[in-house]
Parts: sequence; C-alpha cells; structure tokens
Amino acid sequence: MEEKISFQSGKLKIEGLIGKGVHPRGVVITHPHTLFGGDMYNVVVESLVKVYQRKGFTTLRFNFRGAGRSEGSFDQGRGEQADVLSAIAYLKEQHGIHDLDLTGYSFGAWVNALASSNTTHVNRLVMVAPPVAFIDFKDVEVLPRLFLVVSGEEDEYAPPSFIKGLLPKWNPSARLDTIEGADHFFFGISTALESILNERL
Repeated sequence: MEEKISFQSGKLKIEGLIGKGVHPRGVVITHPHTLFGGDMYNVVVESLVKVYQRKGFTTLRFNFRGAGRSEGSFDQGRGEQADVLSAIAYLKEQHGIHDLDLTGYSFGAWVNALASSNTTHVNRLVMVAPPVAFIDFKDVEVLPRLFLVVSGEEDEYAPPSFIKGLLPKWNPSARLDTIEGADHFFFGISTALESILNERL
C-alpha cells in the first residue's frame, strides 16, 4: 500500500506516494516528460513501483513541479533535478533510508542522470528508456553509479544502438538490456519489462 505524502523542494510543495518496505532500502522513481502528460501514475512508473515493492524496498514516486498537484511549473529539467534531490533527502531524513536506488523512465531518467552527480546518497542508478535521441545528453558525463539501462528494441527515442555507444562514457560496467518488440512506451510489454527488472535488481 502507498500513502500520499508531500515534501518541500525549495519553496515548492511536491506531492508523492510512498510505499513502506520491509528492508532498510529505498528507491526514488521519476516519471516521463511533464509537457507530454507524464506523471507519477504512468504505467511504466507503476511497473517500477511494483517490482521494487516486491523486493521489499521503500518506494517514493512523486510528481515533478508542474505535474499533478505539485506546485510550480515545468523547468526544462533544472528545477526537476532539485525535486529529485529533495525526494532523496526526504527518504533519508524522514524514513532513515540510506541504501538508495534512483530509477527513472524517459525524461525522468535524464533528470536523474544529471541529479545523481550532485549527491552521494545514491548507490545504484537505473535508467529505463533514456531518451537519448530526443533530449540532448551532452551534459551527462561519467555515471559511476549507473547499474542498469533497459530499452525497447524498437524505441525511436531511446534506440539501444545509440545507448550502447554512450555506455563506455557513462559507465562501461553498466548493463544494457533490450526488450524485443518494445517501443518507447512499452505498450503490451510491461510484463517483459517487469521480468527483466525483477531479475536484475
């Protein structure tokens, strides 16, 4: 079960959902692009929450500023990074979570990659369909905590061949898993996505 919570990101109140786990491990999960209808209720985000909860993690998903009932407005990924860092701080300070994953889908994966360079509290970074062919990842350099990248074989926004070329710069030890027949939205493929995540995480 998840419960509604809110936390501060600067002067903004951010809404979220937290699910208490049975282990002292947690995950912050971020959603796709706000301007294209992305929010914390996205189906891929739901799949991520489901897998992590099965593994006993405390899960925190939230709406970026300007999405849902979170205050503020879309900020091109800049303010959204502050939202991620505030979510991490909330789990750490309010729930004593120090063993933390940071996991995002699409736009959320990009924001997480940028935010992860500004915190030492993330043990593993997981990116699902990072939109490297849609958003400029030039500011994403070395990602020492990058653990896993998952993308669809037919994803035009996150083409596996493109991601494969970036992994040596990001983290050559990170794993890339490709899901056959899946596009960027994983329509009808959520079970396959959950299966891979369940095996790897």
